[in-house]
Amino acid sequence: MTIQILKGTSQPIGTLSLNPAVDMTYEMPNLLKDQKVHATATRFDPGGNGINVGRALKRLETAAQNHCIIAGEIGQFLKRLLAKQLDGVHYEEVTGETRINGTFIEQSPHAQYEISGIGPEIPSPQLNKLLEHFIDDSVKGFGVLTGSLQQNLPLTLYADLAQRISDGGGRAVVDTHDEALRHAIDAQPFLIKPNRYEFETLLGRPLAHIEMVATEARALQRRGVEYVCVSLGAEGALLTGPDNTYYATAPTVVIRSSVGAGDSMVAALIAAFARGAMPQEALRLGVACATGTVTQPGTELFFPADIDRYFDSILIRHLDI
Repeated sequence: MTIQILKGTSQPIGTLSLNPAVDMTYEMPNLLKDQKVHATATRFDPGGNGINVGRALKRLETAAQNHCIIAGEIGQFLKRLLAKQLDGVHYEEVTGETRINGTFIEQSPHAQYEISGIGPEIPSPQLNKLLEHFIDDSVKGFGVLTGSLQQNLPLTLYADLAQRISDGGGRAVVDTHDEALRHAIDAQPFLIKPNRYEFETLLGRPLAHIEMVATEARALQRRGVEYVCVSLGAEGALLTGPDNTYYATAPTVVIRSSVGAGDSMVAALIAAFARGAMPQEALRLGVACATGTVTQPGTELFFPADIDRYFDSILIRHLDI
């Protein structure tokens, strides 16, 4: 990679994956009700938001300590898939089975369907052990809280962890949705990254244009969240921080799968901020990585060549909001 903002030394980063998955992707001509459809392509990838962030950070040559719950035979399969894709993985094994997530891509007309499985329950002793290790790694730099929570875990968990990270001198990054996000905002994390739908759901109303998104992001930033990044799909993304709101358009590409694009953006933002980059450059890197990811099949992520291909073509606009 030739991107200069990735050349410096990174602060430590911890990621947390309480409900990882094996992602199974089928591509097919179309779905037919009550009929068997033959896939044209099938693949299995390591999945779950925290896992994807860790994978993306490695591709950005940014070291992270990854903390993960696994269970059963699917968990062992996940470990094998991750063997070459993550460094510094700390596993806690529990009873039950790691979940399988399904993505079904219809080729004509193009449509994508996603089904999330149900992960195993986590006994308190093993949960607390994993969380303590995660906090220890995060208070030295950044702690990434992302993805779904098992049904037996409280929706305030990310808020509690974000507060612990902040109290210890670290910076919490939260990428979740609904009530878990609402609670986490009250803990004033360093960065949140909802997509447009999640942001509109949080506010309870649609946001018809970019300026409306930016205005609401500024209102949220004034509540104590240092940076609010809203990903906008094919329209790009915006990043609101203490100094300004920046908007980046996305390059036009052929989309194969959007799974992992948001996680790639989160990883890029962290990789940039962990090296002291300016927010507009962090956003540019985030959009480049997300763009590279949507051109890949299944849950495959961007490659370093994608960053070089898209980075310089992404224009940043100052919205002054």
